[in-house]
Amino acid sequence: MTTISICLVGCGGMGSRHVQGFARLLRSGMSNVRLVAVCDVRADNAERVAGEAEQLLGYRPKIHLRIEDAIADPEVEAFDVVTEAFSHLAVVRPALEAGKHVLCEKPLALTVRSCRALIDAAKASGAVLATAENYRRDPTNRLAKAVIDSGLLGPIHLMVQTMIGGNDRIIITPWRHFKDKGAIGLDMGAHLTDIVQYYFGDFATVFGKGFIAEPIRRRQEKPEMQTEAYIKRFLEIPEQITATGEDSFIAHYTMQSGMPVQMSYIASGPGKGWNQRTIHGRHGSLEIFNDRTGKAPILHTAEGDLTGQALADKIGFKLDALTEKLYGGVSYEMTWAETDSGLLAIEIHDFAQAIAEGRPPEVDGMGGLTAVASVLAAYESGIAGRAVTMDEVMASAISTYQDEIDADLGLLPKSNAV
Repeated sequence: MTTISICLVGCGGMGSRHVQGFARLLRSGMSNVRLVAVCDVRADNAERVAGEAEQLLGYRPKIHLRIEDAIADPEVEAFDVVTEAFSHLAVVRPALEAGKHVLCEKPLALTVRSCRALIDAAKASGAVLATAENYRRDPTNRLAKAVIDSGLLGPIHLMVQTMIGGNDRIIITPWRHFKDKGAIGLDMGAHLTDIVQYYFGDFATVFGKGFIAEPIRRRQEKPEMQTEAYIKRFLEIPEQITATGEDSFIAHYTMQSGMPVQMSYIASGPGKGWNQRTIHGRHGSLEIFNDRTGKAPILHTAEGDLTGQALADKIGFKLDALTEKLYGGVSYEMTWAETDSGLLAIEIHDFAQAIAEGRPPEVDGMGGLTAVASVLAAYESGIAGRAVTMDEVMASAISTYQDEIDADLGLLPKSNAV
């Protein structure tokens, strides 16, 4: 098996999680990568992640403190970029221009133009550009997709995706509440729209809006995870911030097939959370549970309910070898950390295989773009006061929300920004 030499760029909390993904892949016996280097502008973070890699992988990767040095390193064939979303253009584009392959965390970039700049750079150099979308890799979503494709639901009338509920706390990091940094509406929304396009293909039209549900955000009472990276970051978070970027959006999508999707993501409203991912057809409905919980989807029909391995057997579905090795089946009981690292291992493995086999990755740059563009389409619809087509959003024919960001990124003249 060909082994791809990778440099991890970004040594914060997500960097630590990706190291766990490399380690999980190594333990599977199916690894096709070697983590040869880590890169971060903060030496303390780079040293910490290099130490974590040494403990988990049995060797210590080299450290780079500048992306230019990492790109110039002849040992590095590819990059796994997990920096903040607003830095992706500055980090990923020069790597692609140098002919280095890149796996980039979602959202791929903050605007349609910036996503296209990365796609164009990859096309020009012939490098592989992959978008790190982990939710679709979950065995439960693999089974859900197979059920949809099997025809068991009959003609499908509707998909509903709802995530509503929260509080006024800062979600993970302060930058996820600032428009120019990539706020949580886009950050989380790209996960949800990618699931929709994974299930049903291309978007056609969007009517919706984005908004700030909680304008003042306060620091969490404790870190999201009790790891060194998250604890350290928690101590650097201010007590309070004023949000400038959307933490919520509501959208009605029509897919190219004509099927409608109702989506609501509102990161606000204490007391109760509302979560629903359901698909409704003439012959029944499919209930799909939260990602990374291990709970298999349930098919509801007039004949009764079917779930788990029985549902998989009904349609002749089997997991691929790596996913089966990591999870053992279409439903599973694991810690959150084990579940998370397995999904990251799968996306890293697919990226390396794409390089080795000269094929597109499962989620390429265009897949990353459409996940971002479909969220931004809801924002643009709200500003325009009408439904928008994905064609006009993808062509940047409508881009009022994005123009200011693009001007800051140097993709538009400042005079074009509203």
